[in-house]
Amino acid sequence: MTKNWNWQTGERLLALDDPVEWDAAFERGERSLGTAAIGLAFNCSLEEASPRIVRATQLPDIAQRGFAFTAAGTAARLNGTLTPELYAVLRAEGPGRRSIAVNAIDDTLTFVPFRRLPTWLKYRRVVSTVRNKLDAWRLSASYAVIDAWKAMRSR
Repeated sequence: MTKNWNWQTGERLLALDDPVEWDAAFERGERSLGTAAIGLAFNCSLEEASPRIVRATQLPDIAQRGFAFTAAGTAARLNGTLTPELYAVLRAEGPGRRSIAVNAIDDTLTFVPFRRLPTWLKYRRVVSTVRNKLDAWRLSASYAVIDAWKAMRSR
């Protein structure tokens, strides 16, 4: 059955289920490879999708690279793990706030069990958990001080 993939507009590419078609499109230099990588993450095994997602994260078009990292996050959500190559790409891109991979890293931390994470992500998860707890305590203390101040002023 012939699929009507529209590589110019990205139409129907989220349904892409043929890694060979993705490879051919990559060789032709098609536009929507990052979008198609999301389709592969949804419709193919992690082993089939991973090398294509890794290649898509190196695309020159920043928007399509962003979609490739979305595909990595989707793969983490659906499979509960990533391949060593995908972990390496996430690490190379970096976990900082301005990183294009920040959402993919967050998805990985959310959907991959702690015991399956590589050491660098385990460290990030522990640091993130401690930071979040400290922020929650700080906010609670701030709200308590504000409430006490309001009570004192109303008397």
